[in-house]
Amino acid sequence: MSDDDDKKLRMSFDPSTLEHLGVKMYSSLPNALAELIANAYDADATCVRINLHDDGANKSIEVIDDGVGMTFDEINDKFLRIGRNRRAEEDTYSPSGNRKATGKKGLGKLALFGLAQRIKIETRQKRMDEKIIFELDWNKIMSSEKPEYNPTSKLKPCDPSKQGTKITLLDLKRSSPFDKKELAVSISKLFVFFDNKKFKCCLTLNNDEPMAVNQKLKYESVDEQFPWKFPEFSMSIDDNFEYKNRISGKIISTRKPLKPNLRGITLYANGRLVNAPEFFGRSESSHVYSYLTGWLEVDYIDNLEEDVISTNRQSLNWENEEMKKLRNFLFKILQKIVKEWREKWQKAKEEKISKDTGINIEIWMGETPESIRKILRRILRLVIEDGGIDPILTEKIVNNIYGLVPGYPYYHWRNLHPKVKEISREYYQKEDYYTAFSESVKCYIDEIMRITGSQSPPFNLMKEVFILPDAHQCSECNRPFKPIKKVSGTQPILDVTAKYVQSGKSFKQATLDGIQKGQGLLSQGVVAGGRNTMAHEEFRNLKQTDLFTEDDCLDALSILSHLFRRLEDAQ
Repeated sequence: MSDDDDKKLRMSFDPSTLEHLGVKMYSSLPNALAELIANAYDADATCVRINLHDDGANKSIEVIDDGVGMTFDEINDKFLRIGRNRRAEEDTYSPSGNRKATGKKGLGKLALFGLAQRIKIETRQKRMDEKIIFELDWNKIMSSEKPEYNPTSKLKPCDPSKQGTKITLLDLKRSSPFDKKELAVSISKLFVFFDNKKFKCCLTLNNDEPMAVNQKLKYESVDEQFPWKFPEFSMSIDDNFEYKNRISGKIISTRKPLKPNLRGITLYANGRLVNAPEFFGRSESSHVYSYLTGWLEVDYIDNLEEDVISTNRQSLNWENEEMKKLRNFLFKILQKIVKEWREKWQKAKEEKISKDTGINIEIWMGETPESIRKILRRILRLVIEDGGIDPILTEKIVNNIYGLVPGYPYYHWRNLHPKVKEISREYYQKEDYYTAFSESVKCYIDEIMRITGSQSPPFNLMKEVFILPDAHQCSECNRPFKPIKKVSGTQPILDVTAKYVQSGKSFKQATLDGIQKGQGLLSQGVVAGGRNTMAHEEFRNLKQTDLFTEDDCLDALSILSHLFRRLEDAQ
């Protein structure tokens, strides 16, 4: 090769391929600039600055890095060489050897032609007193009669202590104004190495205050609720996937539904996006996926024998056997996350509703009978999990349901006899159901004694006033006693059925006798099984052993309310 040949830049290409890979594949500004950022990273840059210029009439973009720069030969052999497989050439690390290279297809520089007609490149290395300047012109490339383009170049003096590359995009194809914040956010989603202290990126618009591109920008509008961190969570998955401990990152759920462009899990390899956000085969019809986002780093895929990353870095080759295994594992990850999310989200919503309404849902559920609780749980789950219901409306619905089906003690309370409520209210409100029942029984006994004037022992009193007065003995003292008054015929002292008739005629005597006798036997049962039990044992012992529980007290209060109502009918 002659000296003249050494000083000539050469770009070899097929025009149709160049147009397809350059213009059509990289028409997006963030994706195209991402190629230059990746190049800077691979060149061991510590900082890359993107300067947007827009005076209304003309637009241009400068991308400046402090990487190692390029020599003349490196420009020819690497930068201007289309489709170079750097991995095949064992060029898999940055010049320092400390970074795994993100690029490997040699197509990234074509991204620039998706944005601009002209590209100006200035590059220099340390200890070189001249920098190389050359320009690529899209129109000249496409009009070239040979499958080779020779851009003109020149050398200019430079500071030998500095290094780096500056790429200027001129004659931009876009007419819309730049949105610095939007562009910064978009770029932040394409990488995960911006938070590395050894690599920074920032944007300026017309030399204004620089805006840092970092991980926070990805999710600054996201209100995180529940996180799942990796590889910790990966290790909890029941699967023998061999790379489970080499997947890092974070998946989060949010308090409110995400915008569609924020949903899904993004995959990265060596710090760079390789698969756009998705849910890996999981059905997205469930509203759960409106709340999930995050990223996972799967660096190992970059070391596989087959290149599984698409040219535009938006998807992986899921037909590859190794990628099928990865997809299956990611499916299981999301399956478990969805299950955990439902449980955590339900609990969080219940806690919020409890706070807003003053209704402790857990206590409420615990106080309802099991048969009611199952149905109530299903109704509440439908109301709480429906993301389309306004929070205020949700509270109103829950309050109304609680009004219909309050906690069992309160549901039970509203059906008690007024006299029972009057006597037991103080104890009931304190949830002292033993005393509530004990005092109510005393009231019932006292009321019967007041009506009849009897002073008989309680158990015998019930038989005396409600059941036909036969000669009998007191069960408590075993002494015979006589009714307090003689009753003619077959009428008891307190007849609880006398006022009832059926369509102008009397009920069968057997029916009336059964109800009348039932009043006496139930009354005796309340005295013997309830009052006497609590009179002989400490409430604490009854409660701890479940011999006579609080629920038994509540059930007995219901029976007592029934007896009081019958007593009102007595003649």
